Amino acid sequence: MSHLETPKPATTLKLATTLRLPTAAPALVALDIDGTLLETGQKVPDVTVRAMRAVVAAGHCVVLATGRSLAGARQVIRQLGLRSGSVVCSNGAVVARISARRLIVQDQATFDPKTALLRVCGAAPDALLAVEDIERGGWRVNQKFPRGRLNGPQHRVRFEHELWDRPTTRAVVHADDAAALAGELAWCGVTATPAGPDWLDLNAKYLSKAVGLERVRLAARIERNATIAVGDAANDIPVFEWAATAVAMGQAADEVKAAADHVTGPIDQHGLVPVLRALAVTR
Repeated sequence: MSHLETPKPATTLKLATTLRLPTAAPALVALDIDGTLLETGQKVPDVTVRAMRAVVAAGHCVVLATGRSLAGARQVIRQLGLRSGSVVCSNGAVVARISARRLIVQDQATFDPKTALLRVCGAAPDALLAVEDIERGGWRVNQKFPRGRLNGPQHRVRFEHELWDRPTTRAVVHADDAAALAGELAWCGVTATPAGPDWLDLNAKYLSKAVGLERVRLAARIERNATIAVGDAANDIPVFEWAATAVAMGQAADEVKAAADHVTGPIDQHGLVPVLRALAVTR
């Protein structure tokens, strides 16, 4: 099969062999980071960097939309050489503008994590907990997370109540079967998004990457039918519902693929590249 593939007849996925955009260019191109632009812990491949720069040169608006914190997105922005545009971080909680070498925060959606984290402490006493530290950058944690699991510096608190003594943009729960707590924590007035069986992201209620992307779209005055999103995880499903054209990476779970219009190749085969190349020639 080609990188942008047609499904087997038995599947219910909505796929196509070619990627077509409306003529209302420029497009807003929303790209997830981990599992889409790069494999976690690695750099963006050179072939992907070249294809992405061709999309920018074609006049499209590239927006990184990630669960990562601003600190975690910053290094990817440098690798891509982006000097303008926007980034949506922390699952939509932070929207920032890229200005040369600086990231200027334009919007933050905070929430009170106390009720949800207290519930986690009762259900999983050994869980690793983290909250984004808005003032200092990085994270406040009850225990240090394994290397590479959190982007940015970790500041261990002396007492757990210091994790919920102020609003935050995002909290993280890392424990065996953490994802199984998602439904219970939703009753605590938060958005609980699994990122694997042992990882749960907490954000403000009704928040998603799609909310942040819509703010960017309106500010950029880009038509809704000229939006395209590429991703691979559960937190990309709201983005796929928002975008006019949605593309799932080949290694994505079936529920993620089912929410997309197209499926491209997996990350280890540079599946994003043919999507970017198709965009680069649409104008």
